[in-house]
Amino acid sequence: MPALHPGLTTVLLLIGSNLFMTYAWYGHLKDKSQKLWVVILISWGVAFFEYCLMVPANRIGYGTFSAAQLKTIQEVITLTIFVGFSALYLGEAIRWTHIVGFCFIATGAAFIFYKG
Repeated sequence: MPALHPGLTTVLLLIGSNLFMTYAWYGHLKDKSQKLWVVILISWGVAFFEYCLMVPANRIGYGTFSAAQLKTIQEVITLTIFVGFSALYLGEAIRWTHIVGFCFIATGAAFIFYKG
C-alpha cells in the first residue's frame, strides 16, 4: 500500500488532533455540574491524545509546509471543527456574523500561502 503524501498525512493528523483538543477545551461546557479540578484532569487526559497527533503532524508536515503554513492550517482546521462542535454538540446557532468573520480569517490565511 503506498504511503500518503506528507501534506495529506499532516492535514489528517491535524484534523484528528483538533477533534480531541476541541473536546478537551469545550466539551465540559455542556454539563457544568462536575468540579473544576476534575474537569481539568479529564481535559489534560484528552489533550494527551491531541499531542500524540499534533506533534507527528508538525514533524511530518514541516518541509512540505513552512512553520507559518502549518500553524495557519491548524488554525483553520480548529475554527472549522469548532463551528461544527458548537452547533452539533453545544447546540449553539451559527449566525451570519460567524460566517463573515470566518471568511475574513480564511482570506487572511490564504495570504500565508500566497507566493507572489
